[in-house]
Amino acid sequence: VQLVESGGGLVQAGGSLRLSCTASGFTFVGTAVGWFRQAPGKEREGVSGISSRDGNSYYSDSVKGRFTISTDSAKTTVYLQMNSLKPEDTAVYYCATEPLPAIGLKSSILKGVGPLSPLNSWGQGTQVTVSS
Repeated sequence: VQLVESGGGLVQAGGSLRLSCTASGFTFVGTAVGWFRQAPGKEREGVSGISSRDGNSYYSDSVKGRFTISTDSAKTTVYLQMNSLKPEDTAVYYCATEPLPAIGLKSSILKGVGPLSPLNSWGQGTQVTVSS
């Protein structure tokens, strides 16, 4: 049971990246998947999440309107499309899961804070660097 994040890189402000979170050995059925990020010297914060049941998605205020989360039909990969990137988006981005109803994960993301409940299957993270 493993999550693998990919798609990070170096981009100029205003640019775009698409991150992927791929499940190995399981699917996201019955869970919500969330993206979190952690910048140097800062706490981990929730960014976006999606329910595998109905596709309901949610975002922190800091990324709303710029980021879009989605999942593939097989429910093995969750994407985070990041547009209009800003230098303050620079961080290591992680994905994690929580069994539905995933109240803790959703609350973390809506509040833009770190995990409020134990989350499963953290990946190793992917670095996103936005230059000004």
